[in-house]
Amino acid sequence: MYEPVIVAFLCNWCSYGGADLAGMSRIEYPANIRVIRVMCSSRVDPVHVLYALRMGADGVLVSGCHPGDCHYVNGNYRAERRFALLRFMLKQLGVEPERVRVEWVSSSEGERFARIVREFVEELRVLGPSPLKRFLGDGEPGTR
Repeated sequence: MYEPVIVAFLCNWCSYGGADLAGMSRIEYPANIRVIRVMCSSRVDPVHVLYALRMGADGVLVSGCHPGDCHYVNGNYRAERRFALLRFMLKQLGVEPERVRVEWVSSSEGERFARIVREFVEELRVLGPSPLKRFLGDGEPGTR
C-alpha cells in the first residue's frame, strides 16, 4: 500500500508543543511525518516547501500558533498570506494545492495535531504520489 511522506514545519512555541503533547499522551497518529522545528510559521519560505516536494515529499504541513496568539505578533498572518499565494502557484505548475496544508495548533492541542496528521495522510493517499517525484530519477529523495 502507498504510504505518503509528509514534511511538517512546526512552530517552536505552539505546534511543536502540540506534537510533543500528542506523543507524551500516547495519542496515535501515522508515522508518515518528518518534523522540522522552526521558530515561527512565518519563517517557512515557499521555496522550502517547493524543495521538500521536489525532494520526494508527497505533502507539506506548515503549522503555527492560532491567529492572534503568535509569539512574534503577526507571523502567522504573514504565513497565511504567503501560502495562499503558493497554493495558486502550485496549481499553475500542475501540482495539487491540497498537498500543502496550513494549520494552527496550540501547545495544548495534542489530539487536534494527531487528527490533522491522520486526515492529511488520508487525503494524500487519495491524491497518490506527488507528480514531482518523477523528476527525481528513481523516486528516492536526494538521488539526483
